[in-house]
Amino acid sequence: MKLVKTEEAVGHVLCHDMTQIIPGVSKGPRFRKGHVVTKEDIPVLLSMGKEHLYVWEKTEGMLHEDEGALRLLELCKNEGMHATEVKEGKTELIADQDGFFRVDALRLYAVNDIEELMIATRHTDTAVKAGDKLAGMRVIPLVIEEKKLEAAKEAARTEEEGPLLSLLPWKIATAGLITTGSEVEKGLIKDQFSPVVKRKLSDFQVEVTDHRLCGDDMGRITEAILDMKKSGLDLIICTGGMSVDPDDRTPGAIKASGADIVTYGAPVLPGAMLCLGYFADGTPVIGLPGCVMYARATIFDLLLPKLAAGVRIERKDIVKLGHGGLCLGCSECHYPVCPFGKQG
Repeated sequence: MKLVKTEEAVGHVLCHDMTQIIPGVSKGPRFRKGHVVTKEDIPVLLSMGKEHLYVWEKTEGMLHEDEGALRLLELCKNEGMHATEVKEGKTELIADQDGFFRVDALRLYAVNDIEELMIATRHTDTAVKAGDKLAGMRVIPLVIEEKKLEAAKEAARTEEEGPLLSLLPWKIATAGLITTGSEVEKGLIKDQFSPVVKRKLSDFQVEVTDHRLCGDDMGRITEAILDMKKSGLDLIICTGGMSVDPDDRTPGAIKASGADIVTYGAPVLPGAMLCLGYFADGTPVIGLPGCVMYARATIFDLLLPKLAAGVRIERKDIVKLGHGGLCLGCSECHYPVCPFGKQG
């Protein structure tokens, strides 16, 4: 820090806030710490009685907080997002599109283990909309050693693995819906399952273009799955028939279709009886348990964003859902703004 004449301060960085008092009008910071003095600022500063200023004396190997924030931004920014203006050593990333937001948490932890800098994000594996805030980053002090930003870059390994953040647009567009249960097919009860599934799919711009009632006949369910697969639908969903009752045939029908079963059962409540498989070309087929019909948030809500983004779900992904996979059944549901399905 050094003292300079105000007229000679253009291009220098202020080391503290500068308060301006206009009697009867306002009192507050006119120039913030970290502000780079411009030619236009000089008359204002002089009118405030500031004939000398304490400014940051740039030295080799040290970076201003705004420069440091830009370095952190380079570690995070990816396609489908834009940065806000850097101010007081801080910037944020905003979504340009709806999609599936992901964070490489292990690399993020490594960066945040370095002192005097930080990156904060929303949870990984979540659905976001255009305009949503994704992350914020800043340098803590006014100036920071450049070597710490170099260490952050090395910890992030972006040259080898890409940015820490990604935003995948929704990829699937069509779905086939197979409603099981003889009571529904015969009209003994109203189909209350399909409207729920269709509404949830529409939130991700997925349209149900084929809907069939197949009763409890495993052969008919399998045939419907294969027909939908042949027609090129992006996602095939079977509703109901997922329990261990003798008449519940959906898991067997999915297996008989030739799909590779990822799981039958999941460590999530509600939603433990889920069945998920994939055909050889990557088309997913999923069997939804009855809870999806009446529970506000279930395993379907946890998996749907990933399915909609075309991200393949593996056995290990299902296993991880056990941590945070217990819905608390709150009297007033606020999902997804709640702990359900959140990990880490």
